Order: sequence, then structure tokens, then C-alpha cells
Amino acid sequence: MSERPLSREAKALIAMSRTSLSRRRILQVAGVGGVAAVVAACGAGGGDGSSSAAAPSPTVTDKSDTDKTVVWSNWPLYIDEDDSGGRPSLAAFEKQTGITVTYNDDVNDNNEFYAKVRTQLESGQSIDRDIVTLTDWMAALWIRNGYVQKLDRAVLPNAANLIPRLADVAFDKPRDYSLPWQSGFGALGWNKAALKSVLGTDTMTSIDQLFDPKLKGKISVLSEMRDTMGILIAWQGNDPSNFTEDQFNQALDALQKQIDSGQIRQVAGNDYAGAMESGDVTAVIGWSGDMFQLGPDFGVGLPETGGMLWTDNMIIPASSEHAKNASILMNYYYDPKVSAEVAAYVQYICPVVGAKEEMAKIDPALVDNQWIFPSDETFAKSYVFMELTPEQDEKYQRAFQKAIGN
Repeated sequence: MSERPLSREAKALIAMSRTSLSRRRILQVAGVGGVAAVVAACGAGGGDGSSSAAAPSPTVTDKSDTDKTVVWSNWPLYIDEDDSGGRPSLAAFEKQTGITVTYNDDVNDNNEFYAKVRTQLESGQSIDRDIVTLTDWMAALWIRNGYVQKLDRAVLPNAANLIPRLADVAFDKPRDYSLPWQSGFGALGWNKAALKSVLGTDTMTSIDQLFDPKLKGKISVLSEMRDTMGILIAWQGNDPSNFTEDQFNQALDALQKQIDSGQIRQVAGNDYAGAMESGDVTAVIGWSGDMFQLGPDFGVGLPETGGMLWTDNMIIPASSEHAKNASILMNYYYDPKVSAEVAAYVQYICPVVGAKEEMAKIDPALVDNQWIFPSDETFAKSYVFMELTPEQDEKYQRAFQKAIGN
């Protein structure tokens, strides 16, 4: 079996010459100002997470039948690549369909990307993209504000292959406007040898272990509010999918205590992986794909009180003039064989039914990997963070940023 590539977060620092930032480095980069800018733009839509379109809709004539092109903006290091930097699945798609794909790995940060195209979106102008891949909460904002087109299911028969766990989401019922690209867990990660030398075990199952005073100064947590706070809310016996402001503040107080005491060494977006490899950090709240890619010397697991589930979603901007081509491309990646090829490279949760069986032909060692093909039992140990109104989002983001020192 060939050597597995590092995940996109772990490789992002190496790829700085190609991309300015790494995947999912959201609040660490954007800070409170970026959060406020996003929240300020949310007012056009309702705050209930519904799929109602409220922004001005551009008048668009689809040119797909005569202009065989499609432009896709995705996160860095989030598609299969060969040793020469080519993208085999995209090359096969172009050969098969005659559609030329311009693939941009320029979604370095949800807030940053949104800020880049916000003016055009609000005025109904083109953003020169036909597919954009955004995380749940940002996809929800675009859907709520009417920045996306409804998917044409007649061109997307393979959408029926979406795994049931990701089919029912509060911000887009019943997936009229979005289709998952990949998913992952906010989870515990640890250096097995370092953990055993301190705690006498090479397995971590709880947040209580993470906050053991013996690990003081050797802990890192994510700068993504929804992952870190969701895990802490669950640790305190509350539901991250449905919590009160008091429950959020209770978890925030616990986080503040661990930061002030020095238990938490850093709040990081992506550089915790390097810190773990160097030995500066022993255990983390991190992303499942990162930990799995670090190799057998490192462990990954959902806390016994529950981890967090997030999804990055493909959407078609309202201004796209190649929606049919975009749908054909989405449909292609929902072919189980193609989706398995992508999953073998990125090694995050594959959203396509049938890909597991195809993976047996590509890399049998990955077939039973719970971080790529989670069982119902594994999914049951995770939560999706509660849908927030714009006002709630601003309040919670500001409080979180203050706690972590931004």
C-alpha cells in the first residue's frame, strides 16, 4: 500500500507557497472583526435556519449547453492528487463529459472567503464561481440570504446516494440547496507514548483526562468555537444541539479556567498537529482527519460524553451561469467509485452510500476505518452544533474570542 498523504490541515503549513491559509482556520484568522462582519450581513434572511431565499436574485441564463465549463472553489488539499500535483478524478471527469473544470483551492477560511464575495452576493452580481464548498454554518448563511440556487435533482440522480446521517439538516430541509462534500469530527487526539508516560495509559476517552493536572501546559484546543464549545457543553451533561445561554456560559467558564490555569497551552486552528509531532503538545481537541493522518503513534477518539460532527457542503451560487454543469460535476462525485477515490486521499467522512464497498478495491485497510465510514454507533456519539440566530452567533463568538485572548 502506498504511503498515505497528510490531511489538508497537517499539510497546509508545508503548502504555504500554494495557499495562504489552511482548511478550517476560521476564527483564529478572522477574529472578532470578521465574525461581526459576517453577522452584520445576516440580517437579510430569517434567523430560524430555514431555507427561505431573501436576497435579490440575479437574472441568470444558464449557458451550460453551449459553454462546457465550470468553476469550483474548494478548500486546500481537499481532493485527490497525484505525485505531480494533478487531480486524477477531475481529469477523468473532463475526459468523460467534455466539461472543463477550473478548480480553485481558495476557500481558505469561511469568513475570509465570504468577505471577498459579499458585495457581489448582496447586489446579485456574479462571483465567477459555479460551485463553492462551505462549512455548515456558512452554507446556512448563504441559503438563508438567498445567495444560492436550488439544486436540480433531475441532473443529480446520484444525490440519492447521500448517507442518511447527513440527509436531514436544520439549515437545509430537505437538502434543496446543498450537498455534502466531506465531513469530519471534532474529537480527542493524543500522542500515545507521551500520554502513557504521564497518565499510565495510551488511550484517552474523556475530557476529564484532557484536563488532568499532570498534562498542564501540554494541551491544545481548537479555535473553532463550535467544535471546542460543543465538546465542552456535552462534557458538562448538556446537549450541544440544543442548549441555553446559561449552559453555554457554564462551558465557557470551564474553558476560561483551563486557559487561565495554564492547563491549555494553545488555542489553535491548525498548527496543533505540528506541536504534537514535536512533543510540545500531548493531547488536543482536534479534527479526526488530522489525528488519523499523523500515524499509528497517535490516537483519536470521540469523548465518552460526545464529539462534534461538521460538514462541508457544495452549493451553487445564485449568479452561476453553469448550474447544469455544476450539477453534473456534483453528480459525478456522488458515484461511489469516484467518492471512494477521493476518500482514500483526504480521509475524512465520505458522504456517499456504496463508497465503502468501492474502497475495498482501492485500499482494504480503510474499509473499516470509523473516521471515513462511521457506523451508526459512532455517529450516535457525536452532535451537530445548534443552529444559531445571527444575534446568538455574534454574542457567542465574541464571548469565545474574549476567552481565548483575541
